[in-house]
Formats: sequence, C-alpha cells, structure tokens
Amino acid sequence: METLIMLAAGTLLIALGMRLIHRLNAQHDARIAAYRFSDPYPVIARPPGHRHHGPADRAPGRTGTWP
Repeated sequence: METLIMLAAGTLLIALGMRLIHRLNAQHDARIAAYRFSDPYPVIARPPGHRHHGPADRAPGRTGTWP
C-alpha cells in the first residue's frame, strides 16, 4: 500500500512539474513573439565632411602602426 501511495505521489509531482515547465515555456514564447527582432536600426547620418575614413584614405607613407 505504501508503494502505491509513493508511486501516485511521484507521478503527481512529475505531472505538476511538467505542467509548470509547459506554462513557463508558453510565457517565454509569448514574450518572444511580442518583441520585434526584425525592426531595422535607424540610419545614422554623419554631418557633411565627417565620414569614416577607410584604409584607402590614409596619407602615403603611413603604415598605421605606433609610432
């Protein structure tokens, strides 16, 4: 009789744990669905004359190392 009670209690605890995990996953999925990951970033415009200088814009004879 004690064995049956222990099996029933264990089964009940496992079922409650599975239900809790399922509900937490559902909440997490709802949060992910509500957040828009695909929104593009706004364009960051630089003022005229302040563009980023790449490697081709360096002065001749400079290697870019210190000093």
